[in-house]
Amino acid sequence: MKVFTGSANRELAQRICDYLGVPLGQAMISSFPDGETYIKIEENIRGRDVFIVQPTCPPTNEHLMELLIMVDAARRASADRITAVIPFFGYARQDRKDQPRVPITAKLVANLLHAAGVSRVSRWIYMRSKFRDFSTFRWTISIRLPVLIKYLRTEIDAQTVIVSPDVGGLKMASAYSQALGANLAIVAKQRTERDRN
Repeated sequence: MKVFTGSANRELAQRICDYLGVPLGQAMISSFPDGETYIKIEENIRGRDVFIVQPTCPPTNEHLMELLIMVDAARRASADRITAVIPFFGYARQDRKDQPRVPITAKLVANLLHAAGVSRVSRWIYMRSKFRDFSTFRWTISIRLPVLIKYLRTEIDAQTVIVSPDVGGLKMASAYSQALGANLAIVAKQRTERDRN
């Protein structure tokens, strides 16, 4: 097994490696003068099970492209299997067509990952079951509630309120509030045209 990371959250990848007792894989990440991303895997990964830890948090487009390029580099270096570990999965909010002439970006990103060479995707928080249907690779969904609860207990006080941004997130927010002994609230969310632009 080899674990690599892009630039989105190197500290997270290092902590995962420390926990597993494996070294973080060596990869050079830089940019060409025009801003294009350049990546080189700097060790032999032929026939290895490769994990690439790269959330697609802001700047989302930059981190997503970096992930795709790193996957392609690993595939061309003859990795046996490539798992993209994506704690925050950018573009997941558009997982269905809710009005005419709009894209389904969750499916588009899933297709891009598959085309780049991803064998599996591991997401840490999962909202909609139909997301699994967006590609032919395997989805590993992990809700890391016990790990997060242990950490959050050190950060909260008696006034903490767990808030769900909508009805869709209420089940997860409720689980957190119960585990933490915190209050629960829900927001009545309304989108405007300005929010979509």
